[in-house]
Amino acid sequence: YRIADMPSKKIIFFKLVISLSLAARSTGNEDDQFVYSGFTGSNLALDGNARITPSGLLELTNGTARVKGHAFHPNPMRFHKSPNGTVHSFSVSFVFAILSADPDLSGHGLAFFIAPTRNFSAAFPTQYLGLFSDQNNGDPNNHIFAVELDTIQNYDLEDINSNHIGININNLHSVQSHDAGYYSNQSGIFERLALNSHKAMQVWVNYDREAIQINVTMAPINLAKPERPLLSTTFNLSTVITSPAYIGFSSSTGTVSAQHYVLGWSFGMDSLAPPIDISKLSELPRLGQK
Repeated sequence: YRIADMPSKKIIFFKLVISLSLAARSTGNEDDQFVYSGFTGSNLALDGNARITPSGLLELTNGTARVKGHAFHPNPMRFHKSPNGTVHSFSVSFVFAILSADPDLSGHGLAFFIAPTRNFSAAFPTQYLGLFSDQNNGDPNNHIFAVELDTIQNYDLEDINSNHIGININNLHSVQSHDAGYYSNQSGIFERLALNSHKAMQVWVNYDREAIQINVTMAPINLAKPERPLLSTTFNLSTVITSPAYIGFSSSTGTVSAQHYVLGWSFGMDSLAPPIDISKLSELPRLGQK
C-alpha cells in the first residue's frame, strides 16, 4: 500500500501508530538527556531556600545565613543497565555563579549530586552543603556522588583551601580535590579561577563506565571546554549510584553567606551532555539584589 491508496480508517490508524511511536521515543530521550538554557517555565523540584527567579535563574541560596537549598530534575534517572549491573556512562554540564558581599569571604558553596532520594531534611547547612550531617557524613549507605564547589576551608573535612573543587563519594572528605581553575589549551598552564568572583563559569562532569573514570573540568563561560580535565580519578560508581536515582544541586550558607546560582544545565546518559546555549542565559543580579 501507498498511504494515498489506503482506506481512510487505515490511514487514521497508520498515523496514530506513528504518533504513538514518536511520542514514546520523545519520552525516552527526555529520560536520558535534557538541557536547560535558563530555567523559565521549568518544572524542577525545589526545596529549602531554592527558587526560580523571574529572570530564569536557579537561585539555590539568596544570601540568608545558615540555610540550604536543593533543586532536582523532576524525573529519576535509571543509571544501571540491569538491576545488579553497571552504571551507565554519563555526562553533565552546568553554568554557575557565586555572589558574595565580601570578595575574601563566601560560604559555603554548592554541589552537583546524584542521590537515591530527594529528601534531605536531615542534612545540615554550613560545611555539609545541605547533603550530609555530622551523623551520616562518610556512611556508605548514603549512595551519593557529588562534585563540590567549596568556598570555605573546613579543617575538619581536610579541605585544601577556601577555593576548591572536589569529587565526593558519600562524604565531604573529597576523594580528590584541586584549586579551582583550568588548564589552558594554548599554553597548558594552570589558570586559577575565584569561585566567588561574581562571574559565570562552566563545569563538565564525565563518567566513563568502561574505564570507571571520573573527569571534572571547568572554565570561564566564554571558553570552550579545556582538553585537560582539572580532576581525574578512577572510581567504580556502580558501587555508589542507585537506580533509579535523582540528580540535582545543593547549596548552603553558614555565618558567612552568599548567593548561589545555576544559570544552565544539561545531562546525557551514554552520550555527551547537550550544549548549553550561552546566549540564552539570564544576566546575574547586581550584588546584594534579592
